[in-house]
Amino acid sequence: MTLILPTTLCLGAAALLINFWLGWRCAEVRSSENISVGDGGNEKMIRRMRAQANFIEQTPLILLVVGLVEAAGKGGVWLAPLGGLFLLGRIAHAIGMDGTFKHGRSVGMVIGMIFQLCLVVAAVGTALGMI
Repeated sequence: MTLILPTTLCLGAAALLINFWLGWRCAEVRSSENISVGDGGNEKMIRRMRAQANFIEQTPLILLVVGLVEAAGKGGVWLAPLGGLFLLGRIAHAIGMDGTFKHGRSVGMVIGMIFQLCLVVAAVGTALGMI
């Protein structure tokens, strides 16, 4: 029997595209500011590197738990939209790190925290047979 997790697969694919975009943004600054390795002490480079690092710190564990909740059959109609909202929050966070979207960073952080709490409830509730 093959287990297909369409929500996890789609969110994972979208996360890869976002990670590509975040890396591209870093590459743009590297090129324009002639920074070969590290951040070169450049504020914009530091901000873009941290935006990508934050994405990489948050997203894998989120996708893992999304996959586990979905595999347990508890994803329902809420998992995909909230997962998509989480990824939009990561985009807002990255733009906010640049200072382009004033509240983007905090909006992205709050969305991420709320989604994490939803996943905690779903995972623990599933494990305990409460959901």
